[in-house]
Formats: sequence, C-alpha cells, structure tokens
Amino acid sequence: MRALNGSQLVVATHNAGKLAEIRDLVEPFGLSVKSASELGLAEPAENGATFEENAYTKAFAAASAANLPALSDDSGLCVDALDGQPGVYTADWAEKPDGSRDFMMAMEKVEQELQKKGAVDPADRNARFVAVLCLAWPDGHAEYFRGEVDGKLVWPPRGDRGFGYDPVFLPDGFSQTFGEMEAGQKHGWEAGRGDLGLSHRARAFAKFATACLNAPK
Repeated sequence: MRALNGSQLVVATHNAGKLAEIRDLVEPFGLSVKSASELGLAEPAENGATFEENAYTKAFAAASAANLPALSDDSGLCVDALDGQPGVYTADWAEKPDGSRDFMMAMEKVEQELQKKGAVDPADRNARFVAVLCLAWPDGHAEYFRGEVDGKLVWPPRGDRGFGYDPVFLPDGFSQTFGEMEAGQKHGWEAGRGDLGLSHRARAFAKFATACLNAPK
C-alpha cells in the first residue's frame, strides 16, 4: 500500500456534490484540495464495465494532467429487482439530450422500472449505494477502496439534502432517507472511532484514510 505524501491532492470530479463531500472528508487531514473542474481538466470518457475501471480512468487522467496524486470516486445505485441497474450507468440515467443531468428524472425512471417489475413492497425494493475511491499517481500506480451501504428505495422522494438519488434511498436501520439527513449524519465517520461510518462514500473514505493518511481506526 503506497502512502500519500505531500499536502496537495486533486479530486478528479466535475460534480459539485461529490467534491463537497470529499473535501469535507479530506481537509481535516491537512490536504489542500483542488478539483479537476477548478483546474480546467477535461473529463475523460467513462467506458468501464466496473466502478473500479471508471474510477481509475478519472483518477489517472487527472493525476497525469496535474502531475499530482489524484483521488476519484465512481459510485452508483444498484437495485436488486433491476438486476443491479443502474449500477455503473447511474449518472447516465439522469442525462438529458442537452447533456445536462436531471436526477428527478432518473429517480422517476428507477421507480417506473420497479413498478413494471411489480416491486411495490419494501421487501422487493432492496438496493445499495456503492462507492469506489481510486487514488492514482502520475506514474500509473493506483490504490482502490470500496464502500457499500444497503437500504431500500422509497417513493415519493423525501428530502432536499444531498444529491443524486439520495431522496429515494432509505438506509437500513434508519427512518430518514439520505436526502433528509444532515451531512454529518450521512457521512457518520470520524477517525479513531472504530467504525466505517454510514454512507458508501464515507465507508470507502475510512478505508482510504486508514491506509494512505495514517488515520487511526
């Protein structure tokens, strides 16, 4: 496992929501964070069949262009009744003809597909959020950290916090969707506390911080 040395890190994303979440997690470790968007870096095509492949594509492209270590996140919603869809195509389900993204439209599409399957009872609406963080260096070396959180999909959407599909995702053991939770509750991870937090991204980040930032478990 290669440790992250130095204080500068590129977050390989153009997604403001992802950047905010990762920045909140990273900055307590004294890292100076710049996003690919802030650096004017191009977005590479994501043609991978797995979260790991897409995460590497983004991280290595940013690391090569900025000549700095880069951290990327590839994440998605995997719905059991839909055979794991939308999965790696989670963002694509939100894409409009003009290239912009409409996640209300995407949530409606997921719900329509569930209705077609007759998945109306909570027991038939199991899903999980998956996040894979990839830390890549300009020389091509990479480390991967995967986090998952199980839950069920609700309808109609609840809450206006978070981003993406958060308003329809109810994590197991909770009465609030991710869209209703405060950021601190959604992430729910602190170094040294002995757990991995709540959200998929927090769980992946906890593994990354322990391995590469020398954070206490």
